[in-house]
Amino acid sequence: MSLIHPLAPLDFSREADPEPGGDTSAPRRADSARRPKPPVAAQRGTRVQSLPMRHGGRQTVAIRWECQGPAAAPVVIVQGGISAHRHLAATATFAEPGWWQDQVGLGAALDSARFRLLAIDWLGADGELDVCIDPADQAAAMAAVLHALGIERAAAFVGASYGAMVGLQFAALYPARLGRLIALSGAHRSSAQATAWRVIQRRIVKLVAASAPAAPALALARALAVIGYRSAEEFQQRFAAAPVIDHDTARFPVEDYFDAVGSKAAAQFSATAYLRLSESIDLQRLDPATIGVATDLVGVCQDQIVPLADLEELAAGIAAPTRLYRIHSVYGHDAFLKEVDQIGVILRQSLSQGVAS
Repeated sequence: MSLIHPLAPLDFSREADPEPGGDTSAPRRADSARRPKPPVAAQRGTRVQSLPMRHGGRQTVAIRWECQGPAAAPVVIVQGGISAHRHLAATATFAEPGWWQDQVGLGAALDSARFRLLAIDWLGADGELDVCIDPADQAAAMAAVLHALGIERAAAFVGASYGAMVGLQFAALYPARLGRLIALSGAHRSSAQATAWRVIQRRIVKLVAASAPAAPALALARALAVIGYRSAEEFQQRFAAAPVIDHDTARFPVEDYFDAVGSKAAAQFSATAYLRLSESIDLQRLDPATIGVATDLVGVCQDQIVPLADLEELAAGIAAPTRLYRIHSVYGHDAFLKEVDQIGVILRQSLSQGVAS
């Protein structure tokens, strides 16, 4: 199929009724660098919950959440990849930058003056939960937080990567509690090739962590992962220079990048957390026909992790009105983090339809 501009999405709607309510190499944007920190307050809390998990039996879990924005505003759930967390962006209460600083804040696509933005830390992210964690379990955890906060219905769920998988599960399991799903670079199942990459990553961690500190193994596994996150075009542009030869040792330009992303992952994840969250991606299994919520999907033509063909199959199978946006990016799977302008346009358009201010 031909490339569809973000303002003219490919429409897979079944009916004509109105729709119901990384690193520092990112391209520069004219607005994001000058955007002030949002002068909004934020709240954090922890919900202790007994949760019947899909594969791991009943577990008592601590679900850590953060929300920002006006208490009376429409609630928008926002979740990212396995390395994302509950802190989306800087606020007056918690001033440190968040994982999606470019898209969240005053006047941003996810406007903290217009919406009440809610996010959780993933189950298993603290390394304390050593059982199979299904994306459906994360959706159940989010539902538990909504209940605890007295929120009957979220206006939208914005999920990227693993967060998109969880958003799909939430839409299937709790359709009455959600107005719209916006799923970026996440599908109803893991592609076989992406699962193969992650299996090797997990084997690296298990092999080393069994008899030595896990940090080097986590760094190596994450370095392997980023080869799939980005495109061949980007690697060619950034790392094609000749190696530096020092006596009998050659060091290639890409090694500095691997060292940087590897050390960051080793500092963030325990071996258990990395293994269980990586595994959780590959446990995703969902029948698209069970999704009855108006859905916007975003796919990247260069994404090696979530092929466009999988998103096209997902879009065709969803029972509710569905649109598929297709974009180009040398950043591949990481486009949701790096292509601030393209993603911002899609988020604004999607949230302007069916999400009342």
